[in-house]
Amino acid sequence: MTGLLRPLLAALLVALAVAMSAGAARAVLPDEVLDDPALEARARELSTHLRCLVCQNQSIDDSNAELARDLRVLVRERLVAGDSDDEVIDFVVARYGEFVLLKPRMNLRNLALWATPVVVIGAGAVFLVTRRRRRAGPGDRLSADEEARLGKILEETDRAG
Repeated sequence: MTGLLRPLLAALLVALAVAMSAGAARAVLPDEVLDDPALEARARELSTHLRCLVCQNQSIDDSNAELARDLRVLVRERLVAGDSDDEVIDFVVARYGEFVLLKPRMNLRNLALWATPVVVIGAGAVFLVTRRRRRAGPGDRLSADEEARLGKILEETDRAG
């Protein structure tokens, strides 16, 4: 029994350490936290949707980069100033570009970006289909004279082989 207890206890401690570090993984510093819990909750929610421009695959809420900290402070300043969530996002996008959004907006430019590969593949498929049809057309058939000459060549090849 004690042989089984030790690995179980070790697994439990590892799981507990992982769970505790997941909660503490956020990079928000205590001096950034707003006094108003509702505003702070909005700031945290907005921060999870904004990309750290240094780390690029982390939200500003998760990143320890200085620029991410500056963006977190900027978000909180805009919320304290009375901006709505959309106004805060629009302000940050206007300053840093749409790349700052972890989930890009659906607009004509993004639609064109995502549709281009589909259009190119479709055009290639149409090209291949029309090319095959053209190749198998009536102009590609042998005349009677050509068929007779081909038959002779094949007979000579069979006799030689």
